[in-house]
Amino acid sequence: MSDPLHVVVTGASSGIGAATVRALTAEGVKVTATARRAERLAELAAETGCEVVVADTTSDAEVAALVKAATSRGVVHALVNCAGGAVGMESVAASALGEWTSQYEVNVVGTVRVTQAFLPALRESGRGDVVVVTSTAGIEAYEGGAGYVAAKAAEHAMVRTLRLELTGTGVRVIEIAPGMVHTEEFSLNRFRGDQAAADEVYKGIEPLTAEDVADAIAWAVHRPHHVSVDLMVLRPREQAGAVKTVRYMESGEN
Repeated sequence: MSDPLHVVVTGASSGIGAATVRALTAEGVKVTATARRAERLAELAAETGCEVVVADTTSDAEVAALVKAATSRGVVHALVNCAGGAVGMESVAASALGEWTSQYEVNVVGTVRVTQAFLPALRESGRGDVVVVTSTAGIEAYEGGAGYVAAKAAEHAMVRTLRLELTGTGVRVIEIAPGMVHTEEFSLNRFRGDQAAADEVYKGIEPLTAEDVADAIAWAVHRPHHVSVDLMVLRPREQAGAVKTVRYMESGEN
């Protein structure tokens, strides 16, 4: 590959997206980071040297502008879709339909929108990658997941379909599915700003960090290009699944 590796990362203003930018730039990768919050992106650019483009993945016009800006920097080899999120812990019966729609729009339609927009450039690169950060919620349902579980299941199905469609084109489709990850905003947003409820999620267990997931993403992207990491599931050691999590008291006893 004559051109230096160039990766576009969405959802880069916080959490897994920001950690992925840090991990890749630390390895000398050229990164174009995008998210909605300009101030956060400016701070990330000052820290890592990445280029930034303010864009909302739910906007056709802003995604088109993102593609134009990123490709003006040269060949784009990989797209890492980190933009997403959850709202609420209500049951299916009690959940608000608007929250189902918003979660589907961000987690599924937004990912498809950005992926569609970058696919021509990824094909032309000669070694393209589409990386999608989904969730174990998309593989294994749990009570209280409601719209988020449904959205991530749809995103997981989309990734599997995309892989079938792109096999033979030279573009890899990589899915990274984390379990419990402690980031500064995910659970806080899910509980609508209730910090105590967000903290309770991680009580008694050592969860994954954004850096753990970013490390997996960087590893997958750097595999020899004939090797495809179709699906990587990451969980904390004490989380065996959606219905099996061992939590410890302060004394160390479970």
